[in-house]
Amino acid sequence: MPHPRSRSTDRTPDTVSNQRVVFEELGIDRDPSSLAHQTIEHMLSAAEIVGVKHHHQLILAQPRTEVAVNFPVLMDDGRHRLFRGWRVQHNAALGPFKGGVRFHPTVDGESMRALALLMTLKCSLLRLPFGGAYGGVACSARELTRDELERVTRRFAWAISEQIGPNHDVVGPGVGTDPQVMAWFADTYAQTAPAQVRSDAQRVATGKPVEAGGIIGREAAGGVGLVEVLREMLPDMGIEPEGMTFSVAGFGKVGRSTAIALTQAGARLVGVLDRSGAVVNLRGIDPDDLIDHLDVNDSVDGFAAGECVPAGDFWRLPCDVLVPAALEQMVTASVAEEVGARAVAEIGSAPVTPDADSVFLQRGIEVLPGILCNGGGVAVSYFEWLQNRSSISWTATQVRESLAETMIAASRRVKLARHRYECDPRTAASCAALEQIARTYELRGIWP
Repeated sequence: MPHPRSRSTDRTPDTVSNQRVVFEELGIDRDPSSLAHQTIEHMLSAAEIVGVKHHHQLILAQPRTEVAVNFPVLMDDGRHRLFRGWRVQHNAALGPFKGGVRFHPTVDGESMRALALLMTLKCSLLRLPFGGAYGGVACSARELTRDELERVTRRFAWAISEQIGPNHDVVGPGVGTDPQVMAWFADTYAQTAPAQVRSDAQRVATGKPVEAGGIIGREAAGGVGLVEVLREMLPDMGIEPEGMTFSVAGFGKVGRSTAIALTQAGARLVGVLDRSGAVVNLRGIDPDDLIDHLDVNDSVDGFAAGECVPAGDFWRLPCDVLVPAALEQMVTASVAEEVGARAVAEIGSAPVTPDADSVFLQRGIEVLPGILCNGGGVAVSYFEWLQNRSSISWTATQVRESLAETMIAASRRVKLARHRYECDPRTAASCAALEQIARTYELRGIWP
């Protein structure tokens, strides 16, 4: 059953008034469809609940630094193509900036600002000594050859090299990037960085291959972390984690690793939606079998162990947990009206729109936010950063145990904030994150 005191406080008169004041002071022309503005509004709502001071809210409502770069890349056909990239550094009150690098056509300054703010909240909720950042290049990694991808990566790394560093801003993998891209990124920084920091240059990127300074378990960390979150959170929602059923919307690298981790933990995958279509089987789908099928066919069509259905049938599929694992704003209000799951766990970043959140609240469907559910990746990235710093390798057992401890502690902070502030899980997670940031500002002050 839904939490008896679940309620949303995003749009009460006081919080709306405060949001309007902050937007006006910062000269922001509010756009209700803007992901960045939606993210700022939610943060401000939670900040009001926690009692974050107004001048601290102003600081958190804008990134500290935003860099846009244009750089030419030699393509395989001999022509040069101009690419555009961004690095947005939101806040460093808790430590060096930390955030992913995304190669996707939808990358722009607005989306990077939203993701950087979410990274600040995520790192704070997990109590990692990092602030939030995000960046990327507007391109389709799928359409680049391997050589072109390497050249784009290296030119982008060089273009922002003065803004990043192992103790200033640490990059990680995101949509359209992978361990190989992180290896190129770290190598480029090492080759172009000042001599005095080259020996420590490896820490500028996490999510690297193990052979290039990466850590065991990083690629599976998102899904493994979600397992710990669901074990901690679902019983309060009347759902038993052992043997639960789940569906995954978005079956890229994050969706695949999540499906594998949940299945290995005893859950049953009953539906998958990806860019090629949807497949369901209430008796269960083996994620490895589906991955093998997609690697060969690039489509769910013809998958023998499931029935291909329209997207609407996928959303209506009865199950315990829906796991959105695709890009932002994929779950709209109209989709939320159709969802047949009892709970939603965001493994993607901001896949549920504010309007969809309201629908879920009205329907009594709990939504566990991405800053909690997908925190496993950045947690293990922090372990990799520590490993590179100490030059002492972590074992798989150390990674697994430290990840579990981190995710369980974050989940309990969210549960405590729910009871303390009598709010929904998304607001509670932001409140728990902002408590830490507010305390830090109170202790450090603002110089001068």
